Amino acid sequence: MSASPESPRLSDALEGRRILLAVDRRTGELSAALERHGAQVSVAAALTNIPHVDDEALLERTRELIASPPDMVVITTGIGMRGWFEAATAAGIADELRTALAGATILARGPKGRGAIQQAGLSAAWVSESETAAEVAVHLRTLDVTGLRVAVQHHGSGADGLDELLDELGAEVVSLTVYRWGPPRDPEAVRRSVHDAAMGKLDAVVSTAAPGAARWLEVAQEEGVLDGIRGRAKAGDLVLPVVGPVNAGPYEELDIPVLQPERMRLGSMVKAIVQHYGDQRGN
Repeated sequence: MSASPESPRLSDALEGRRILLAVDRRTGELSAALERHGAQVSVAAALTNIPHVDDEALLERTRELIASPPDMVVITTGIGMRGWFEAATAAGIADELRTALAGATILARGPKGRGAIQQAGLSAAWVSESETAAEVAVHLRTLDVTGLRVAVQHHGSGADGLDELLDELGAEVVSLTVYRWGPPRDPEAVRRSVHDAAMGKLDAVVSTAAPGAARWLEVAQEEGVLDGIRGRAKAGDLVLPVVGPVNAGPYEELDIPVLQPERMRLGSMVKAIVQHYGDQRGN
């Protein structure tokens, strides 16, 4: 089933290629971009993002930060930063939040976090290159945060150890989780997708977040088709595009090769997919 209306054709590089989006966000945008090159696109996300727009705990901590602004802010995800301001906007306190954060030293876990910080009208003092919590932790250990009030915006896949580290370093920590992961919208579609990937009914499976990729692989393991997916990927018959090293991690841990663009951007991933199949058509 196509994930978006027919889009103007830009090339035939993906003509006849069956591409699954194992993602929950921006599927319309991704589908349109791939369909413009001839791909047949379907969607089956193994996890869903659950926003915290109505989460009173998030809003309560946000109001606390407005009343007592932080000295430092750690942004771990772009989607989390945007979601935080969306929740604040819905509550009518976005301007106050922006003012409260303006005087803080803001650290970003990767360029996507920095982009979201800039979209909010703020700027990052430091940005990690690897987009991992481990690199953020290493940097924090070089700083004197004793007595500082530090707000940490977390991703939705579980603990990253930053709260505990900052507490150990003597900081006052304000922890915020702006979104979390929930069950898939269509579990049967996810189960069907792992079988299709193993049996040759899909040419590529796109992932944009490590938790979703990890869960998709878990379903493949549960369904007994993980070896088939690994074999097709190693043979070059199944392409697994990802965005960034964090997203690649669940595959690499299982010795499954991925297609990873140089830049951690969705547009760069689409270009990499088009180039990959375009080169094959040219051979």
